Amino acid sequence: MNKVWLITGSSRGLGRQLAESVLAAGDRVVATARRPEQLKDLAETYGDRVRTVALDVTDPAAAHAAVSTAVDAFGRLDVLVNNAGGAPRSDAATASPRLHAKIVELNLLAPFLVAQAANSVMQQQDGGGSIVMVSSVSGHRPSPGTAAYGAAKAGLDNLVTTLAFEWAPKVRVNSVVAGMVHTEQAHLHYGDEAAIAAVGATVPLGRLAEPEEIGRCAAFLASPLASYVSGANLDVHGGGEAPAFLAAARVDPD
Repeated sequence: MNKVWLITGSSRGLGRQLAESVLAAGDRVVATARRPEQLKDLAETYGDRVRTVALDVTDPAAAHAAVSTAVDAFGRLDVLVNNAGGAPRSDAATASPRLHAKIVELNLLAPFLVAQAANSVMQQQDGGGSIVMVSSVSGHRPSPGTAAYGAAKAGLDNLVTTLAFEWAPKVRVNSVVAGMVHTEQAHLHYGDEAAIAAVGATVPLGRLAEPEEIGRCAAFLASPLASYVSGANLDVHGGGEAPAFLAAARVDPD
């Protein structure tokens, strides 16, 4: 049976790539964005197999409404991918308390709220369900310029381990811990294409990830291939980042 997916933040980047991939494979999708007009072409291309929904993921009522859309339209909800998130660069010492609170709300509390709504359905249906959080390496190393974001992602990965325990055996919960990704907004973090290439060269695989590469890992975690995987934080970072001391070290190879 084809799966029913709810994917938050489906208008661009990983969320968009994942929505297109699972629709092309024959699954059904509730695609969400703050501005659903950005999803109009998905509906035009895939017709009755997609529903587009305006969703502010920080609004509990809206989260439950999005889950209800999946159930009303397709009869069930098999997979939730909590992809919506992000943060502007800000100095930890001077950013306003309100900004810090909003970043934590978007990247930690909102995924929890949407997951709660999805779990309430998945626990009641045959086959349960799978929840995948899109996390970040920022939660596992210093995150200068995005301190609240890194802290929120660290909390998200811890949340995954707890929800996997509490919601088993009906619902599996995992996260994809994404490294640096070449999205439409990569220039805001890294600069122009030359700078993006230079940043990518610091990764062992020699480049930034493409959104679909992160999406394929999310799809794996949601699939029967990962039927015994729950409470896992899957690192997808191209081998990680070179330790800073290597650039300064001077060691005689002899």
